[in-house]
Amino acid sequence: MNSSEISSGILKAVFRLSLIVVVIWLLIEVKSLIAYIAIAGVLSLIGHPINHFLQKVFKFRHGNVLASTVTIVLMLTIVLMLFWLFIPLIAQQGRNLSLLNVENLESDIEYILQEIGAVLNINHPILDNQLEFSNLIQDLNLDFIPQLFNSLLTTIGSITFGLFSIVFILFFFFKDSMLLKRMILTLSPENIKNRVNASLSKIKILLSRYFVGLVMQVSILIVIYTILLTIFGVKNAFIIAFLCALMNLIPYIGPIIGGVLITLLTMSSFIGEDFTSYILPRTLYVLIGFILGQLVDNFFSQPFIYSTSVKSHPLEIFIVILATGIITSPLGMIIAIPVYTALKVILKEFFPENEIVRSLTKNF
Repeated sequence: MNSSEISSGILKAVFRLSLIVVVIWLLIEVKSLIAYIAIAGVLSLIGHPINHFLQKVFKFRHGNVLASTVTIVLMLTIVLMLFWLFIPLIAQQGRNLSLLNVENLESDIEYILQEIGAVLNINHPILDNQLEFSNLIQDLNLDFIPQLFNSLLTTIGSITFGLFSIVFILFFFFKDSMLLKRMILTLSPENIKNRVNASLSKIKILLSRYFVGLVMQVSILIVIYTILLTIFGVKNAFIIAFLCALMNLIPYIGPIIGGVLITLLTMSSFIGEDFTSYILPRTLYVLIGFILGQLVDNFFSQPFIYSTSVKSHPLEIFIVILATGIITSPLGMIIAIPVYTALKVILKEFFPENEIVRSLTKNF
């Protein structure tokens, strides 16, 4: 190997490394756009059955446009209806808080803490001192309110722009279901286009089943929690149930957040009643019912979704989600399963003879 070949190799390596750095930089700069495309892609998978049915109904010219428009309108209507249902919940919580008797609540909490201390033989200052709410209010600095208002307006503007972008992209995904695939195939080298095409088709089928399964999972939990809250007379039972069931989309952490929410919202629904004889027992019953709902989800809903959609063992899914949560964040845990499923499909298509790949994808 002469000096010219070595120089040429070094220049090619530097060029490729520079190209990779530029691509990574571009991806970071347009991360919001990538997020909008990803969200639109997920929504297109969820709404695909409706859109496909409407396209069969509207077989005339420009039928795809009408089917896509109707599908998006239906999805937006569902979102707006759910948002509108939250207004009575917020109003009810405001009325409940206005009825809050701070002195009675303080004495009830003090009594419970003293009882816990007596049982556990714990003597801590928090069990003997009263809660000084008045001092807390006096020390509260309200200078943050203007900043909070400005931040709120900025957030609303960003959400509005993001929603418009997602809807715009989603329309074209519905109108032409092959659009995203053609974009990826265009950027793929000619010698691997067939494998990329096969991978994309398989990924679309598996992820479509997975997201539809998630909708079924949340729906089952909504029914269980609504019945539970209705039995114990909690107001706005459906909205509370929907909010807590939605938390289940965050693996492992979500149910904990849902448990805290259902506990707090149940207690606030009975403000004005006696704490020890009325609020506390009903809250405990609701919390027990919530745990039973989680058991149904963990032992029936989730195994069914994982085995029939992404075709992965629950233990395998647990390890993937836990590792992703440690490395990234709760958001990473949400997208861990779809990304892992897509990765398995790609590995099976490109490295079918590898022993590890064959072991991981034997159910595909």
